[in-house]
Amino acid sequence: MKAIKGTALAVLALGILATTGCDRHSNKEVYYLVSANLNLPYWQTAAAGFNKAAGLYKVTAKVVGPENYDAQAELDAMNKAVAAKPAGILISVADAAVLKPAIDAAIAAGIPVVTVDSDAAGSKRLFFIGTNNLEAGRMGGKHAVEKLGGKGNVVFFSFAGQPNTEERLKGFKDVFASHPEIKIVDVIDVKADARNAFDKTQEFMALTGPKKIDAFISLESASGKIVADAVSRAKGTDRLVMAWDANQDTLDGIKAGTIDSTITQKPYTMGYVGLRALDELFHAAPLQLNKDYSADSFSPYPVFVDTGTALVDKGSVDLYSAGADASK
Repeated sequence: MKAIKGTALAVLALGILATTGCDRHSNKEVYYLVSANLNLPYWQTAAAGFNKAAGLYKVTAKVVGPENYDAQAELDAMNKAVAAKPAGILISVADAAVLKPAIDAAIAAGIPVVTVDSDAAGSKRLFFIGTNNLEAGRMGGKHAVEKLGGKGNVVFFSFAGQPNTEERLKGFKDVFASHPEIKIVDVIDVKADARNAFDKTQEFMALTGPKKIDAFISLESASGKIVADAVSRAKGTDRLVMAWDANQDTLDGIKAGTIDSTITQKPYTMGYVGLRALDELFHAAPLQLNKDYSADSFSPYPVFVDTGTALVDKGSVDLYSAGADASK
């Protein structure tokens, strides 16, 4: 695995890897994880980490939000969480413009808020836990350039407007900028219905000659298998298919050769570290919650906790699968 050498985990600054101190906890302490797309395996894994940490502390964890991509429904879930006056909220931001007011309202109400997986940098949230998405995109871009031999037409599948996928796309574009023979033909927004990715891929597979699509790259976990199935049905063995995250069907696709590779994140770690960070914020509350700690050189909190990323391909997929199995 080609792990990103990102920002080292700053959790020591939070004291969240210290002893659990369960004697100070109570199941009346309630922590929320708020997200969209909760039906995805990715978020089920994140919820498992969140619940695991809650179990260690003997506090109450609640995971709320819509099962599909719906920023407004996530906003409703966030508003209900804030109204419940919990000990803390961990939120993945589907749309920063939609969720920012609710995040700021939570902080104003004295509720610690930390973003996870997808950030809202312009909000009053205390800090972000997740992937260095820009560097992850650059990692993927370098791999795509290598596999394409520096030229070809590329189609991306993404969640338009979601901060993390936008950063990933920028990372790819940064790398492609040095390879003018690589052209981005389209960026398909699949947030409404990932199944549309199958139809769009079939349409692109029909193009030939100079318009032929040489690479299909997913920037989110919902479309990788769907795109790979469409390419396989069209017998596109000469096309590059790259996915995102480590869904089991994605790992199976890499083993079968229908998917070249995937960029994996650590959602379990995000949920686990996220709850422990919120616990520390609740029990050792800052004098000022409504403050921009990113501008404070003596801040007790990091701006960003990088949970790590890796590129997994056929050469490393068995090792990665073994590690995932061992963690269950």
